[in-house]
Amino acid sequence: MWSDHMKERSPMVQRQLPKVGELLELMQFKKPELDARKRRLDAALTIADLRTIAKRRTPKAAFDYTDGAAEGELSLDRARRAFEDVEFHPDILRPAADVDTSCQILGGPSALPFGIAPTGFTRLMQTEGETAGASAAAAAGIPFTLSTLGTTSIEGVKAANPVGRNWFQLYVMKDRSISYGLVERAAKAGFDTLQFTVDTPIAGARLRDKRNGFSIPPQLTVGTIVNAIPRPWWWIDFLTTPKLEFASLSTTGGTVGELLNAAMDPTISYDDLDVIRGMWPGKIVVKGVQNVTDAARLVDLGVDGIVLSNHGGRQLDRAPIPFHLLPKVVREVGKDATVMVDTGIMNGADIVASIALGAKFTLIGRAYLYGLMAGGRQGVDRTIAILRSEIERTMTLLGVSSLDELEPRHVTQLTRLVPVADQAVDARV
Repeated sequence: MWSDHMKERSPMVQRQLPKVGELLELMQFKKPELDARKRRLDAALTIADLRTIAKRRTPKAAFDYTDGAAEGELSLDRARRAFEDVEFHPDILRPAADVDTSCQILGGPSALPFGIAPTGFTRLMQTEGETAGASAAAAAGIPFTLSTLGTTSIEGVKAANPVGRNWFQLYVMKDRSISYGLVERAAKAGFDTLQFTVDTPIAGARLRDKRNGFSIPPQLTVGTIVNAIPRPWWWIDFLTTPKLEFASLSTTGGTVGELLNAAMDPTISYDDLDVIRGMWPGKIVVKGVQNVTDAARLVDLGVDGIVLSNHGGRQLDRAPIPFHLLPKVVREVGKDATVMVDTGIMNGADIVASIALGAKFTLIGRAYLYGLMAGGRQGVDRTIAILRSEIERTMTLLGVSSLDELEPRHVTQLTRLVPVADQAVDARV
């Protein structure tokens, strides 16, 4: 009956019973991975996959601090949507078998066109914190940036990344002597670039943190205890490792907003930039630029670079989208100026699109932290590996062998947000 059925289905094909030897060849079982961390990280194929793992393994308050943004989180959503709305224009019959992802940035090399952005409270997400980020950056040959609000000291990051490139992100605080001291320590430790941050005169309204009662250090409540039950590993790490505190600041008690408002100074000005430039021996970059006029003024003043950024959507909600601003700024300041971009990067294709439109470099924040929360140092390695693979694949499919070959013609920025044509309507009409 079986053979009759086969004849009816395929009269022109010769049929036979399966051979045992051929079946055995098909039955190749993969050796099980006994290392649970490696197993879950190997299964992560995208940054979104790492985010899913991170959310499962991290208490809600710590995860939401990383994942969230200000108020309605519109700035972050729009920044990510801007990258999703990229249309690429590949060239055909252009061999790009050996893709070179390396670049020169701010007087030194980077093996990839991105570095790790400054992030605060990093050991809260996973106990290895900045040490994991700095050592992973060193292994990958990319820069690592330590935040003023970091939970590992300047000297600790230098020890984790002794020969690689370390950058320091500076907040100018009400007590200027604190900021000046940090500048001196970073210079002494051999950090080669300072990111002078200008978009945080006060804290943004991070509503997830307020709703979660998020504070530094974390406070044990009924809610946090219930949330911790399925995540005992996080609490074991937290309770059996050195106390979580700022490595550069003495005050640690309170909500994130309270801490930022107590430390930051809304009177920060160009005078402060002049003072810091006079103190800093290396490259200086202004981070948090959000319009063309400011970008042009800073380049005219001779800063070594600017970072188009809205602080990951964590400060002013409805702020400009850095990726949309990028081509306008590059046209104004010239393609030779060092313009960098962050906010919303979740894929190596986002980085390729940014370089094509004139960015010299990019910075990743949440993508790095998702990897950290998913698996410590190995998770950060996985983040970098995923982005590297996506960059190389996108470049190959575009038909470009090096970053220098990427041009604006390779990218179209599609947009769902179109400015009103004429906003100067007479109210009397």
